[in-house]
Amino acid sequence: MELDLDWALSVQANTSAIERRCKTLPGRRSIKKANQAAWLLKAITCIDLTTLSGDDTEQRVRRLCQKAKYPVRNDLLEAMEIEPGIIHTGAICVYHEMVPAAVSALEGTDIPVAAVSTGFPAGLSPYALRLAEIGESVQAGAKEIDIVISRRHVLTQNWQALYDEMKAFREACGDAHVKAILATGELGTLRNVARASMICMMAGADFIKTSTGKEGINANLNNSLVMLRMIREFYEYSGNYLSPHRLHHRLNNLL
Repeated sequence: MELDLDWALSVQANTSAIERRCKTLPGRRSIKKANQAAWLLKAITCIDLTTLSGDDTEQRVRRLCQKAKYPVRNDLLEAMEIEPGIIHTGAICVYHEMVPAAVSALEGTDIPVAAVSTGFPAGLSPYALRLAEIGESVQAGAKEIDIVISRRHVLTQNWQALYDEMKAFREACGDAHVKAILATGELGTLRNVARASMICMMAGADFIKTSTGKEGINANLNNSLVMLRMIREFYEYSGNYLSPHRLHHRLNNLL
């Protein structure tokens, strides 16, 4: 959608209220027995199993892909009356150089390969190279692209620049999903997290993510709650997100 700055700048975040809300969440519900097992299995299917180390090798990536295909021991699955192979992770996430090895190892499955891109983790490489990196990873077989936003756009309140950057990344991904990593630990305030979330969704992000995992402060519950609320608000405004009614209902109960 077009950038709606009036809407984006109307977004606020009451830090003390968010902190109070987060403190109530751990003890609110106790999930038992079969329901607990079901939610744990569901959590596995949402994981991007990741290796982003300087000493990555193709052999390591292939081992990780095997783990992605069979993340739970067969005896545990049999005890829950679930056929092996049904439960697998949501994706395998690697650097561009490891995309071909991951694609090869996952051939015949529906597990997508995600590639970190756009100068991950800092996002400070030349703009043309960041766009080219997306294209190279898609051409190599990546079905999802994890981009990192330029944090300076958020810190300087240059929302138009953030929107234009995210929109260009979305277009460069073509049919691949684009996942916007906000690096929330470097954005300064929860209000910045909220506005960056909203603007990235306006510009076409399929996912918004908290952290690269490389910052001093990574994901936390406060940031996650803010981002979930922005997803809900964007859905209510545009209808583009969280289309299953049940998921929307669960988010309302949580938030």
